Amino acid sequence: MKGWSVILLLVALVAGDVYLHGPRGSNNRLNERGRERANANRLFDSQNNNRGGYNQGSLVYYEGSIVNIEWTNQHSCGDPNNHCEIIIQYMCGEYTRDGTTTRTIPERRDQCEDWNCDTDLEFGMHENYAYYRNCKNRDRNQGLFTADQNLNRDDARSTRQNPNGQRRGYECPEERDYYPYWSPTPWMDIAIISNNASVARCEYYKTNSENVLGRFYCKYPDVYFLNKEITNRGIKDIPITKAACEATNLGTDGNGNAYESPVWVQADPFGIPAPECIDADWSRDNHNGNGIDGFPLSFNWTVPSHTISDNCALRLRYNITTGEFAEGGFDPAINDDLNGNQATDLDVATQFGLTATEGEDRGYVFEGNPQVEVFADSDVDMQLAINTAQYGRTFQDRTHVFAIRKKPEDVVEGQNIYNLNVRGKRGNIVQTYPGVEYDFQPNRVQMKTGDYIHIQWTGSDTNPGNNDGQGRQGTDRSNMILLRNITYDKEGALSEQTHNMSQQGQWASNYPIYITNTTSFLGLPNADIIAAAFIEQTQFGGDMEELDDAGTYYNMGLRRITDPGVYNYMSTRNNNFSNRSQKGKIVITQSPFVAKKVGVAGGEVALPNGEATLVLDPAAISEAVMFYLEATDATLTQNTEEEQAARRKRREAGDENDVDDDVKTADDAETGDKASSIVGVFPLDVRTDKAKTHLEMLFEADAADTTFVAMVSDQGTYASLPPERIEEMGSGKAKFRISSGGKYQVLKYPYVPVIIAFCILAIVLAALFIGMAIYFKQNPDAWYRIKKNFTDV
Repeated sequence: MKGWSVILLLVALVAGDVYLHGPRGSNNRLNERGRERANANRLFDSQNNNRGGYNQGSLVYYEGSIVNIEWTNQHSCGDPNNHCEIIIQYMCGEYTRDGTTTRTIPERRDQCEDWNCDTDLEFGMHENYAYYRNCKNRDRNQGLFTADQNLNRDDARSTRQNPNGQRRGYECPEERDYYPYWSPTPWMDIAIISNNASVARCEYYKTNSENVLGRFYCKYPDVYFLNKEITNRGIKDIPITKAACEATNLGTDGNGNAYESPVWVQADPFGIPAPECIDADWSRDNHNGNGIDGFPLSFNWTVPSHTISDNCALRLRYNITTGEFAEGGFDPAINDDLNGNQATDLDVATQFGLTATEGEDRGYVFEGNPQVEVFADSDVDMQLAINTAQYGRTFQDRTHVFAIRKKPEDVVEGQNIYNLNVRGKRGNIVQTYPGVEYDFQPNRVQMKTGDYIHIQWTGSDTNPGNNDGQGRQGTDRSNMILLRNITYDKEGALSEQTHNMSQQGQWASNYPIYITNTTSFLGLPNADIIAAAFIEQTQFGGDMEELDDAGTYYNMGLRRITDPGVYNYMSTRNNNFSNRSQKGKIVITQSPFVAKKVGVAGGEVALPNGEATLVLDPAAISEAVMFYLEATDATLTQNTEEEQAARRKRREAGDENDVDDDVKTADDAETGDKASSIVGVFPLDVRTDKAKTHLEMLFEADAADTTFVAMVSDQGTYASLPPERIEEMGSGKAKFRISSGGKYQVLKYPYVPVIIAFCILAIVLAALFIGMAIYFKQNPDAWYRIKKNFTDV
C-alpha cells in the first residue's frame, strides 16, 4: 500500500476554512440559534471556524438538472502561493439524514434505539456504522507522511492531522485526509479542481477514481463482526494488503467453531463516468470571497440519473500544500520518501543551499515552530509559526441532506433544466461571516427558450435573534418579483446575445414592477408570478407584508421557458439598499448554447440538443479556457470584394495574420447552401492545437450533394477547411479539426459530376429530338406509318 495514495498537503492558519454556500453547507450546524455551531464533531471534521455554516434546509434536484455549486476558500487557489486542490463528491444512503439533535451519533449501539444507530433518526448520519467500524479496525497505512506528529493509534483513525484518532460522526479520518483513498467509500466523485490540472495528474485521478475502479479490501465474515459486537470483544486488525489478509487467522467463535478465513476481494466501482478534472479559478489569500471576475467560485454539476434518492449529501474538500513539498505533494513517492517521525525527513536545508548539519544548526528543519538563524553571522533567531499537522491540510464542508428525483415524464429530451435557489442567511455582513448575506444563486442564469427552470429555496426560523434583517427576528424569507420597468438605457449585458434582446426590469432600481394580467416574467402564468412574490399561493391571511407567515421553503416546480429576453428581478423582503442587495438576472436566448471550462487535460463541450460537440484531446490547449458554443440558424457567406480588399491591405501592413496555413481564405474559398446551423466557438480569439481539437456537427444533405466546412475567423475572414482537416463527413455527421475559435458551418452544393451527367443527357435528348423532327419532316410517309400503327393498336 505504500505510495498508493496522493497526499493532500496543506499549509494553513489555524482559522483557515472552506464554506459551501450553495447548496447550503452545514459546517456541522443543525438548527442552532447562536452564531456558533453547537458541536464541531457532529458529522465530520471540517477544520473550519465555529461561526460558519447555515441552519438545516433541504432542496430537491431533478436528474439531469444543472446545480451551481458555490463556495469560498480562505487561503487562495489557482495562485502560486500554494498548491490547491478541491475535491467535490456526493453520496446517497438509505438512512443518510440531518437528524434532530446536535449530539454526535454514538459509537456504542446500546446507546441507540433498538440497538441500531443506523436507524435511530434522532442522530445525524452520513457514513454508516459499518463503515466506521471497518475504519476503526483497519490497519493504518504506514507509508503515509507523518512529519514529527506522534500518532497514538495504528488504525485508520490516526493521521498526521488527527493524531489522537478523534471521532466525528462515522467519518474515517484517514479517508478524509487522503485522495484517492485505497479502501471502499460511499463517496462518488464529481470533480477535481486543481492548481495544476496537468494531463498526468488528471489522468491519474480519473483512472483511480472509485467511479471507475473498485477498491480491494480484506473481507471478514459477517458472523465474525456480529459475534464480536454481541460479546463486546475486540476485532482483529483488518489488513490492507493481500498477503496480510490471506495470512490472518480469525480464530474460533464461542462454541469453538473456526471462522472462515478472510478473503481479499475487489469491490465494484460505482460504474459512473470518471470525474471532471479542471484548473482552479484564481482566488486570493486571507479572503472568503468572490473570484477574480467578481462572481463566486463555482462549479456546474449535472445531477446524474443513476442514483435516485431523497437522502443525499455533498461534500467539498479544500486541500492546500506548501511549496516546500516537491510537485505540490502530488508524487505518491513523497509518502515513502518522507515517512517517519523525524523532522529531517523533509529536507528543508538543501532547498536553501545548506548542508544537513548547517540546516540543523540554523533551524532549517521541518518541525513545529522552529527557530531559524536567518543571518549566518547573527545570534538572533526568528521563530516561525509552523504546525506540521497543518503543513499539508484538508478543510471540508458538507451540505444538509437533499433529494435527487426522476424528472417528470413530460420533460422534453435535449432541453436543459436549470436550478435557481437562494443562498445566505439573516444578518449583516459581519453577523453572517464567514457565511454570506442573501442572494439568488446563481445570481446570473443564462438559458434558451424551451429549457426548464426549477425555482426553489429554503431557509431557517432559528437564526440568531439579534441578527439584522427585515421581518420577524431570526427568520429567513425570500421572494422573487420583477423589477420596475426600464426608464433609461443603462443596462449591462451578460453576453453578446443580449445586445438586441428585450429587457424587463431596471437593474439599478429598487422598486418592483406593478403586476397586471399582462405582466411578462419568463413567460410564466400570472399565478406563478403571484406565487413567487408571496412565496406560497395557498397562504391566506396572516402577516405577509414581509412574508412572516409564509414558510421557509418554496418550490415553484419545473417550468418551461418560452419568452426570450433579459429579466431583472429582486426580493422585496431582503433587498435593502446600502445594506444588502438581493437581485438576480435571467437571460433567455433563442439559440442553443452551452458554456463549460476545459483544462489542459482535455474534455468535451456539447450542445444539449446534440447538434455540435467540441472535443479537446489532452494538451490541446496550454491553459484552462471557458468555452462557449452557440448554434444559430443562418448561412455563412463569402466576404465582399470591399472586405477582401480591406483584408489584403491589413495583411500587407502586418495587422492581420492568416487564419491558418492550410485554410483557404482568398477568392478560392468555397461557398454553398447551408446544410447545418452555424456553430460559434467562443472565445473567438482562442488558439488550440489543430491536431488535438475536433468539432463534431450534425447536418442534412442529399446523397448527391457535395459538402464541405466553412468558417468565419475571429477577424471576420470567411474561409473553407481543406479536405485533410475533415475526419468524417457522411450519414449526417461531420467531424473536423480546428485551431481557433470562430463560426463554423457545413455547406453543400450539388455534386458536379451528376450535374455534368444531367447536362450531357439533356443535350443528347435534345439532339435526338431535333434529329427526329428533321427526319420526319423530310420523310412524312414514315411519320404517317408510325402514327397509323399506334392508331391500329
